[in-house]
Amino acid sequence: MARTHLVWDWNGTLLDDLTLVVDSTNQTFAAIGGRSVDADEHRSRFRRPVAEFYAEILERAITDEEFEELDRIFHEAYRVGLTTIPLVADAELAIRAWPGTQSLLSMWFHDELVPAVESRGLAGVFARIDGRPTEVDGGLKAGHLARHLAQQNIAGSDCVLIGDSIDDADAATAVGAAAVLYTGGFTDPLRLRASGVPVADTLVEAVSIARSL
Repeated sequence: MARTHLVWDWNGTLLDDLTLVVDSTNQTFAAIGGRSVDADEHRSRFRRPVAEFYAEILERAITDEEFEELDRIFHEAYRVGLTTIPLVADAELAIRAWPGTQSLLSMWFHDELVPAVESRGLAGVFARIDGRPTEVDGGLKAGHLARHLAQQNIAGSDCVLIGDSIDDADAATAVGAAAVLYTGGFTDPLRLRASGVPVADTLVEAVSIARSL
């Protein structure tokens, strides 16, 4: 039976913010004397928990206290550029192509996520919008997805998630949902294809695959 509910990821999926994320990451590393990364390296090495990604690039352990400060620096830099970041070119077309209910789950701050979504012409599109519930959260998405679906009384088996990371796929698996991964976001396409999860190069294609699952 076809799945009836679609959960969208925001950053790197509907929102075309890779360049801003890389720039903000480099400002974060620079603040503690670290080296910079380019978009290709970021896409090939980024993962959650984010502290593990930072530790790999910096080649040393990151304490909880230090991660809290780095997380603050990153998000301050990200906010500066966020207002000018557009949706992915075919985002609205892809959203309209899904016949069932839709919601949005992001690891961006909830109080800032909702106006960011609405200011891009998507007010009233999603049955529910959830962002990160705490100030510091560089962890995995699975628990957030479980809560997001429970609050809508949606079973994982009725759901498909479209995102741009291995963590998105792992979160879907954890709740019994399907996933389609989009190659235009934060993760190198080779990593996505190696995961065994269906992969799409456009959001319209991702929705077409999601409808077939």
